[in-house]
Amino acid sequence: MKGIILSGGHGTRLLPLTKMTSKQLLPVYNRPMVYYPLNTLLKAGIKEILFVIAPDHAGNYLNLLGSGKEFGARFTYEIQDEPRGLAEAFIIAESFLDNGPVTMILGDNIFEDDFSEAIKGFKSGGRVFAKEVSDPKRFGVVEFDENKKAISIEEKPQNPKSNFAIPGLYIYDKRVVDFAKEVSPSQRGEIEITEIHKRYLALGELDVQIVRGEWVDAGTFDSLLSANQLAKERLASKMII
Repeated sequence: MKGIILSGGHGTRLLPLTKMTSKQLLPVYNRPMVYYPLNTLLKAGIKEILFVIAPDHAGNYLNLLGSGKEFGARFTYEIQDEPRGLAEAFIIAESFLDNGPVTMILGDNIFEDDFSEAIKGFKSGGRVFAKEVSDPKRFGVVEFDENKKAISIEEKPQNPKSNFAIPGLYIYDKRVVDFAKEVSPSQRGEIEITEIHKRYLALGELDVQIVRGEWVDAGTFDSLLSANQLAKERLASKMII
């Protein structure tokens, strides 16, 4: 299993903070934001990690993270010139993945849960997660039947069929690269990762697990504040980096 941390984008919702550095390098309590998703992968035993980053602050990532030796891992870096959708990261990572499975986590997503068993126990198909939220219109939304089996997924729906959002942690087998190449850009001009989820769902090979602890998508000022509070109160003592 290899890992991807997607840290692209321009961070426009956090201006002027992101004039000076990448959103994912902003401080969250006593660590850079990107340490939290990195911690998630390292705890699960993933040692080969690709950072997909925007070009503007690539040097900052190298200065902070280096080769990965300090973390007992090996880091690789690739540039995403423009944010053309989350699923594009799989295409960018094709040679790095080398026909193997992957866990991708977004660089601004911070989780309380430990996903080590979910990652280590993965065999094939796809595995994503669901968290009940108050504002599902902002996310990909998964609908469950009465047995808590996923039956539909929609990207940022105006009329969500549930309150369960799909956070930025995805586990897929080697087919994900080919599936990503087959996705047509959406009206936003992006290769939507929801289309990847739906492909595996249609094949009957998508496992959706519920997130029990807190999850913060730290892309706004309010959520960045929430991330700092979560890190201070519950995460800092559990970090391995």
